[in-house]
Amino acid sequence: MSAPTAAIKNEVAFAPARRVNQSLTASTEKRALQWMALRAPAWLTSDQLTLLGLGAQIGAGVFYALSRFNRYALLLVILCLALNWFGDSMDGTLARVRCQQRPRYGFYVDHMVDIFGSVALMCGLGYSGFLHWQTAIAMLIAFLLLSSESYLATYTLSCFQLSQGIFGPTEIRILLVIGNLALLHSPYSTVFGHRMLLFDLGGGIAAACMFAMVLVITLCHTAQLYRQEPLP
Repeated sequence: MSAPTAAIKNEVAFAPARRVNQSLTASTEKRALQWMALRAPAWLTSDQLTLLGLGAQIGAGVFYALSRFNRYALLLVILCLALNWFGDSMDGTLARVRCQQRPRYGFYVDHMVDIFGSVALMCGLGYSGFLHWQTAIAMLIAFLLLSSESYLATYTLSCFQLSQGIFGPTEIRILLVIGNLALLHSPYSTVFGHRMLLFDLGGGIAAACMFAMVLVITLCHTAQLYRQEPLP
């Protein structure tokens, strides 16, 4: 079999998974991204946007680390989160609007970028002093577990879940922006008379929720696959 024939056969055999996004901002975000994609300059490419998203997320981690010495670096974190949203959200939309989809390449690169970017972000947060390293590591582990489950479900169930319930990447960025603005006022919170770091509180809740979601979703998908593939 010639190389072009093998490539065509491989392309026909691959079927992109159904994308599901039920987050709070999904419908508004989709309309805004399509509006921007239709008006994007011809020289702008999806790969450039992916690199922008990765660079911005790494930048957010760097500025979180620098906020240990100057709290106003948190404002630059917010700018990086906005650029990360633009790059990470627009790359796929631009490809679809221009009919330039590369589903396997896009899926693989986009999510490896998410993993590297998340590691950089959590390392920066851990160094910032606005939360303990244990909280940052717990959040990172929970995120990687949730991501792994999502990728495996995409392969086995042909359904890619971009959000979990009403929360997706955009909602997480919005919460981080709100948290950064709160940090500018005070890095501490008082809960039931106990003073603790605000991001320890928020990060602990986030990690616990992600761990719980992983367990519930894993059980549901395991049961679903068990029913779909019964023993003879």
